Amino acid sequence: MSNSVRLIAHVFGQVQGVFYRQFVTAEAQKLQLRGTVCNLPDGSVKVIAEGAEPNLLILLDLLHEGSAKARVDRVEDEWESATGEFSNFQQLC
Repeated sequence: MSNSVRLIAHVFGQVQGVFYRQFVTAEAQKLQLRGTVCNLPDGSVKVIAEGAEPNLLILLDLLHEGSAKARVDRVEDEWESATGEFSNFQQLC
């Protein structure tokens, strides 16, 4: 896991109640990433994902796209060193 990094993304727009978390979970699992996605009280969605940087960059592109019914206005991302705290990718919160 030494080549793993962490992506923390806040996604804004119409991203709750439109299967956005399910979309993120499915895509992250396909990319073999670990982490979590959850709705926040302000209507945004927070994604924490760890894994290989190329796969995280693909996920970041997908976060801008969103599920079929979602409208993504903006994505704020930050990068950190991976902590290894996740064993899989799931919806939490």
